This record gives sequence, C-alpha cells and structure tokens, in this order.
Amino acid sequence: MTDLVIRALTERDASLFDELPDPLGAREAHRATHHRPDWKRVALRDGKVVARGAWWGGPDDEHPVNINWFDVAEGEEEAGAELLRTAPWQVELELNLPPDWREDPLRRAAAEARFSSVREGGYELLVERYLYRWTPEHGLPERPGRLEFRPEDDDALFFDLLRRIHSATLDAHALLAIEEGGLDKAAQEELDFFHWCPSPREWWQIACTPEGDVVGIHIPAYNPSGPCIGFIGVVPEQRGHGYAYDLLAECTHYLVEHGAEFVAGATDRGNFPMAANFDRAGYPVVRERLNFRPVRTR
Repeated sequence: MTDLVIRALTERDASLFDELPDPLGAREAHRATHHRPDWKRVALRDGKVVARGAWWGGPDDEHPVNINWFDVAEGEEEAGAELLRTAPWQVELELNLPPDWREDPLRRAAAEARFSSVREGGYELLVERYLYRWTPEHGLPERPGRLEFRPEDDDALFFDLLRRIHSATLDAHALLAIEEGGLDKAAQEELDFFHWCPSPREWWQIACTPEGDVVGIHIPAYNPSGPCIGFIGVVPEQRGHGYAYDLLAECTHYLVEHGAEFVAGATDRGNFPMAANFDRAGYPVVRERLNFRPVRTR
C-alpha cells in the first residue's frame, strides 16, 4: 500500500471532499450545514480520497465544536483512524445515519466500518440518539392547556431549575457533565449552549401550573442549521403527569408562531418517555446519531 497523505483543505481544493462515495446519505443530512474548508481534512492515497472528516462550529467560534461528518472508503478504516489521531482538535464526533441503517446490509456494513475506524482513532461511544424533524404536514400538536408559560430574564433562576431537572436526568451528555463536575457543570453547559444559539434570549420560558407551582422549562431555539427544540425539562417533583408533552407542544407552537417552517429535535434512544412524546407530537425520526467522545490524548 502506498503512503498516506493527510491534510486540510482550502477554498481552492474544497471539492476534493465530495469525491468519496456517500452510502449513508451524509450529504443530504448536511445540506443546510456550513463547513469551513480549513476545518475539513482528507486522507489521500495515490491522490485519491480514502477518508474524510468535517469539523464544525458556529460562525463566530474560533475552534470546532464537534466532527459531524466522517467517512472512510471500503478497507480504509486505518486511514480514517489516522485522520482522527492526527487532527489538531479533540472534540466529540457525531455519526448521522439513516433510520434504517441496522436493517439494510450495505448501510450496516458501511456504518460498522466507520465505527471501527472511530474507535481505532481514539474515540468511544457515548450515546445513540434519535433525530426528529417536524414539518407542517404533520400538523401542530394539540396544546393540552394545563400549564401557563412566561418568559424569565433571570439566568440564576434557570440555573437552579436546570440543576433540579438534571438531578434525575436520563440524558447521557448531562450525566457525563455531572460525573465530571457535578450538577453545577451540567447546568452551566446547558446555559452556555442556550446563549451560544443565535435565537433571542427572551424566548426562554418557564412553565407553571395555574396555582403558580413551577413545572419546568422549555427553550425554543435556532441553532446555525435552523429552528430546534433547544431544551425540554420537568422538575423531579412534577414528573409522572406527562408535562413533558405539554412543554414540547408549546415549544413547537412558539417556534412556528415565530416563523419556523420546520422544527428539529433530538433525544437519547434510551429516553423512552421523551421519545414517546416526540412521536405523539408528530415528530418522525429522520436520522439516528451516534455520539463518540475522545478518550486518548496526545
């Protein structure tokens, strides 16, 4: 086998990134995603692309937030691993897959080749997630009308509520943050993400019962790819009443009322109650995402 050449791309040769086959439909999944050419890296053998990765971040970010596009050619798992090992950034990696990838033999083989390459490249699986996309043909979810919603401009109140919500969370990213730095770290990461989103701060809302008891929060948001369910959370003492659906319905209505023509959402595959709420609210699964985290340092 000839030597491998790994390098970043430039505006001039950015088209090289598109030369690799796309059996898992990544190009369609990222049709609304902007990737900077210098955050794209390819592995070349005899001038042919055998592995590629696109690091991604917001328009004002100085460093990538994650790798959200990674591919390897058949039999080139080690090339993909070397592409990851030699990258200048150690960030989370996302593999976005078609919802039928487990049942389709060709897609399953392509996915498993990427899993192998990612693990050899120094990453381990953190969580598998469902990705949803609501569009008008699914109809707006019915508002149950059980809760009252109000904006709140006090970040300290949101921080406290996030700590309470994450004290009994099923979310893998929040559990990792708690393991690393406790509830304060988990709550702060959520606040940092909400502030990072380009949507207005005044959209953040608190949900209460008619008697004034706080139930939880919902954050309608826009990320760089468009409108999304930023966060849905119910405080532990209010669980068991199905309020997460009320929050999701309200969040969807709020985004549509503010011009959204679609709404994206996501939840961990193991979060069965939230997955059921997305299904009830008319959100079909459009992709699955496997999140890997770096475990080796250089």
